[in-house]
Amino acid sequence: MSAARPYIPQPGQQSSKPPAFPQDRKRQLQVWWREIDRGLLFLVMLLMLLGTVAVLAASPASARRLSTSDVRLDDLYFFWLHIRWQILGIAVLVATSLFPTEMARRGAIMFGGAMLFFLVLVPFFGVERNGAVRWLNLGMTFQPSEFLKPAFAVILAWVLSWKIRDTELPVIGVSGALLGFIVVMLMAQPNMGEAILFVGCWFVVVMLAGLPLQRIGVLTGVGLGGLVLAYAFYGNARNRIDAFFGGGTAYDQVDLASRTLMGGGWTGAGLGLGNNKMRLPEAHTDYIFSVIGEEFGLLACGVLVVLYLAIILRVLIRLVDEDRLFIILAASGLIALFGGQAFINILMNLQLFPSKGMTLPLVSYGGSSTIAQCFTIGLLLAITRRNPYLSREAFDLGGRQAKMLQVRGKR
Repeated sequence: MSAARPYIPQPGQQSSKPPAFPQDRKRQLQVWWREIDRGLLFLVMLLMLLGTVAVLAASPASARRLSTSDVRLDDLYFFWLHIRWQILGIAVLVATSLFPTEMARRGAIMFGGAMLFFLVLVPFFGVERNGAVRWLNLGMTFQPSEFLKPAFAVILAWVLSWKIRDTELPVIGVSGALLGFIVVMLMAQPNMGEAILFVGCWFVVVMLAGLPLQRIGVLTGVGLGGLVLAYAFYGNARNRIDAFFGGGTAYDQVDLASRTLMGGGWTGAGLGLGNNKMRLPEAHTDYIFSVIGEEFGLLACGVLVVLYLAIILRVLIRLVDEDRLFIILAASGLIALFGGQAFINILMNLQLFPSKGMTLPLVSYGGSSTIAQCFTIGLLLAITRRNPYLSREAFDLGGRQAKMLQVRGKR
């Protein structure tokens, strides 16, 4: 019996077989949908939906405050812009999550190098807003530190995972030097809020990498000493801390935000019926949590807090049986940045944290903020992709290091 001959269309005759590329693409999408954390994706989409409603409520307050005699902004000006940023952010999220884990790691490292370069340019060529120079204008205005945060978490995890190959490598020192350089550049802007997030991310990832308990105590002492020095010699930090304990414009803003938050009671005044929000300086960004409290009530604020906690727990639960150190460290760093920023903003609105120019992730209005947070979630989905049919064992760093030492001893 002769082998079947391949089908070859004659000249002028169209092939009845569809091209292979669409089928390959469809197959890739099926694999992507099977491997990503769909529960995390659902929670994030729900959070963004709530953010859309929140910006709808806050937009009139900011639009009227920023209107002038020459330019009158529509009440929904920031709402329509927010919708555009969200659409672009979702596209970034999905596109990033499509990358395989290894490709996502390499891409994040190269992207982080580019953002670090732009961060160095900010003091020289940056755009000033509200007394701070944090943005660059390269055809479009963006904030390099926002995009550096998720890349930093991946770079940090990559550096610390080197200790699997060689326990003698000074990974803590290398990562600490990188952190120190970034913090210095941020303090020059000034941007103490972002600096705190970078330090917090580094501390979380380094502890998970197996930092000895004695060193944790030393680092905690160094951190407290750094705050004392910042208060003594860094004017921005001193002003923020003094305002937190009473007095000054920053204190008045946080006090107003707290009263706005509590003004709606348990169920809120209703969409568009809040009055205190009209006096908030950044109702659509820094103080949007207070707007939610006034118009939708403390119960809605509680739902939002639970949603943030659910996202954090979802990521941590997925890491319980993870067997790759890099994945554990990178995902933990990313969710530490995401959750840390969320709860710093919430505590600020509750008058429990000094005033910071920091948005509520995926809820507040913002271009750089929205895109960067979607990029963070996209990286989380990409690096935690896994075949659901493969069993895993929890990663044992101590056991692997012991085996490496035994191998070295035999040599």
